[in-house]
Amino acid sequence: MNISRVLIIIGAVLVVMGLLWPLLQKVGLGKLPGDIAVERDGFRFYFPITTSIVVSLVLSFLLWLFFRK
Repeated sequence: MNISRVLIIIGAVLVVMGLLWPLLQKVGLGKLPGDIAVERDGFRFYFPITTSIVVSLVLSFLLWLFFRK
């Protein structure tokens, strides 16, 4: 497999995810149970653990479908 093809596909997936992110937030992605959010005066920390796992599983499945022989 050509590394340039993989990089182009990864870039395209990131662009599509970036464009769809506002829509995905309305659906609830980004505020799932398990996502860590700490807000205090002058400080905000957000670590989307569950969202990252869900996105990783979906992308892994899509890439598996795309690259299987």
